[in-house]
Amino acid sequence: MAEGSGPYDIVVLGGGSGGYACALRAAELGKTVALIEKDKIGGTCLHRGCIPTKTFLHAAEVADETREAESFGVKARFEGVDIAGVHAFRDKIVNRAWKGVQGLLKSRGVTIVEGEGRLAGPGRVAVGSDVYEGRDIVLATGSAPKSLPGLDIDGERVITSDHALTLDRVPSSVVVLGGGVIGVEFASVWRSFGAEVTIVEALPHLLPLEEESSSKMLERAFRRRGIRYELGVRFEGVKTTDTGVVVTLEGGKTIDAELLLVAVGRGAVSSGLGYEEAGVVIERGTVKVDEYCRTSVPGIYAVGDLIPTLQLAHAGFAEGILVAEHIAGLNPAPIDYDGVPRITYSDPEVASVGITSATARERGIEVVEMTYDLAGNPKSQILQTQGAVKVIAQKDGPVVGVHMVGRRIGELVTEGQLIYNWEALPSEVAQLIHAHPTQSEAVGEAMLALAGKPLHVHN
Repeated sequence: MAEGSGPYDIVVLGGGSGGYACALRAAELGKTVALIEKDKIGGTCLHRGCIPTKTFLHAAEVADETREAESFGVKARFEGVDIAGVHAFRDKIVNRAWKGVQGLLKSRGVTIVEGEGRLAGPGRVAVGSDVYEGRDIVLATGSAPKSLPGLDIDGERVITSDHALTLDRVPSSVVVLGGGVIGVEFASVWRSFGAEVTIVEALPHLLPLEEESSSKMLERAFRRRGIRYELGVRFEGVKTTDTGVVVTLEGGKTIDAELLLVAVGRGAVSSGLGYEEAGVVIERGTVKVDEYCRTSVPGIYAVGDLIPTLQLAHAGFAEGILVAEHIAGLNPAPIDYDGVPRITYSDPEVASVGITSATARERGIEVVEMTYDLAGNPKSQILQTQGAVKVIAQKDGPVVGVHMVGRRIGELVTEGQLIYNWEALPSEVAQLIHAHPTQSEAVGEAMLALAGKPLHVHN
């Protein structure tokens, strides 16, 4: 048997957010851990997702602010986007974080195995001819971009977010198929970089999982920015031409563009890895788990994008930590997924925590709502952003949802998270003093209004 084959306390298959968080926490708790990764530690989030896209979005913000500099009394010339420079900035950020996480794992004594692993049965993961034994196995093989039936991705004219991140130019025009987080973020970047952008979304709104008022606010902002969208209409097909693509929508409407970005979501990487042969139950491509991330097979857990929970790096981190603590016998509390914050980093940003008013209605919760418009918030005016903070509270009870739209508003959702997860009453938050002038005052003002003592509220 191969050197270092175990038995380890835990063998983790996949070194993305969920896998490496589990490995780090387990090592901290005195467990011996082998972490198997076929590509790069850090997974989708670090190399093809959150971190690289946010570097692009920051470059996009700088581009917009340079164009608008004169309105702030600053003389600057916008000479265009140097995409090689944008890539260099991304690589600097990604490589620093990548080295950091590798260093952390090594310092905690985690054995990193480079190679493609597959489940070889309970307690066993094979990497080529080597077998790694673990008392517990954690599956964390993540996700990959999805397509639609009959829609072929060629990586040239028809691309996914993976290709978009390595594109060597700013396209002149793009059709973005899918108005979820990934589609909206890329639409925002490319528009700031100077492209003509049209989003196609089959559901009635952009970001269909968000509070409807947030979606409508984003749509208004995108319209002002010149981002076009076709909502509530299905994609029929695409033809590639010498110059780009012709996208056909139901009803026969066509859109010409240089590129089609397919952003219809990400699917779990679960097939061909020995899961089902080992008895792990898979439903609609994702691994079925209980509230402790246990699969149908004792001693095998699954975390991250592989399971049907929120596809967010921070949810993966939390699941990895939960599993490590469960294996170590610490009896951790299951995750309340409503209490996990969600942010779309477009311009404007959309952020939320808790439930929407539609979900509250479905659950039969009687609620009161208050929306505070950022027009009344001095810091938002300085940042030249429009948007709002909407708070949903149970009638005579705690806050159950916080929904926000505005530039840099993602940083505010942390307070919303504490309010929701600590089941705070609006009157309790209204007693707390928010720093002036900050955007966080918008949260305070909404709470003051809900507590029956509005201050700067015009509506």
